[in-house]
Amino acid sequence: MRIPRPLAVVTAAAVASLVACGGGVHGTPGSSGVRDPYFPKAGNGGYDVGHYALDLTYDPGARHLSGTATITARATQDLSAFNLDLKGLDVEKVTVEGRTSRFNRAGQELTVRPPDELDDGETFRVAVRYSGAPVTITDPDGSEEGWLPTADGALALGQPTGSMAWFPGNHHPSDKATYDLAVTVPKGLGAVSNGEPTGERTARGRTTYTWRTPEPMASYLATVAIGDWDVRRSATGAGIPVYTAVDPEEARASRDLPAAVAEAMTWAQDRFGPYPFSSAGAIVDRSGDVDYALETQNRPVFAGTPDTALLVHEIAHQWYGNSVSPRTWQDMWLNEGFATYAEWLWQEDHGGDTAQETFDALYAGQYYGDEDASDSIWAFPPADPPDAAHISASPVYQRGAMVLHKIRQKVGDGTFGALLQGWASAHRHGTADTEDFTAYVERSAPDEDFSGIWEDWLHGDGRPDEP
Repeated sequence: MRIPRPLAVVTAAAVASLVACGGGVHGTPGSSGVRDPYFPKAGNGGYDVGHYALDLTYDPGARHLSGTATITARATQDLSAFNLDLKGLDVEKVTVEGRTSRFNRAGQELTVRPPDELDDGETFRVAVRYSGAPVTITDPDGSEEGWLPTADGALALGQPTGSMAWFPGNHHPSDKATYDLAVTVPKGLGAVSNGEPTGERTARGRTTYTWRTPEPMASYLATVAIGDWDVRRSATGAGIPVYTAVDPEEARASRDLPAAVAEAMTWAQDRFGPYPFSSAGAIVDRSGDVDYALETQNRPVFAGTPDTALLVHEIAHQWYGNSVSPRTWQDMWLNEGFATYAEWLWQEDHGGDTAQETFDALYAGQYYGDEDASDSIWAFPPADPPDAAHISASPVYQRGAMVLHKIRQKVGDGTFGALLQGWASAHRHGTADTEDFTAYVERSAPDEDFSGIWEDWLHGDGRPDEP
């Protein structure tokens, strides 16, 4: 459950002005959520973000973060007020188009009342100055995200809602934006983020690192990793820049990581089509600072040096999940089913088990050495997790991959290979849901009947009859 935060103290006059409906008001407040089926308060209605400029300063010793988030957005309705998602932290000032604006806090909602109402279609800029000790958020499944203090700094991870712990925004995958980030830390520490580095300067005992993400990114994929890093710069055979940042404790184990990233990237481009971003890489933190991997855009984060299967999984997410992002969190299987099937394809292409053999072992309950783990993949349909605590559970991954294999069986390898690339291309830098995918598959093979796959494998309860 989300931990409730106390309301910020505001004057009675300010509260009244936020809810007043005086003469001349033509707009209405934007909604305080986008009604996601699992996280209804995530995101906000009434506007679309185009760009985030984040200027942050972090003191690891005091665990204190201060920052200014400048957000460029476009109103999608006449707006008298709008919301931003922000968990914890103290808001000191808000401006809209350079003019001081009234604001209110309630839980994760920061409600802003601009001095002048915003017209539908109007582009506007809101700046929020804030500070405090950023919080670590416990997900419904018990994992931790948000701002994670580490042995030598901090790591920001956002899936599914953690990014609201370190910057205000429209924190739902349906609203993607470009990013510029500047983070200032004590001299001697590094700061690694998404995209490409654009500068580094040191003054008065502190170093500022700047990064730019030029392609659209869902906020849950944004990261900043502060600490002692061994940063290497290389390139794939196709010339894509590769930036790897490795904790010194993992330096020996990760010495071949740049080459492994380049190899996996070359294979993935052949399987999935052109790489959708302008750089690649990885962040490898020491085990114990974080206990899971995440496909943060351009630069997935790993808890310790990843094995090949995990590296392939997170690189595949750059196509499926990062470029083609889920429209709601119910569509998580479009992320994890594809990335899991990428592992199967890698094994098949490199002399391991074929995807058919992996599928058969899962179906027969022989893939895992544990009966409970074998049974868990049939707990619910991959497209219909029962609640927010299960959007990253086994059926979303393994049974999601099995759906893709059933499609491959139906259409054959040639059509399936084209489908993998076509799906990534059709929704490049966008969002999609399950209905979009099933419709795309049906258009790709109009003479085939997929109803049994959708009914039994994608949406059906329990283990389908023997294939």
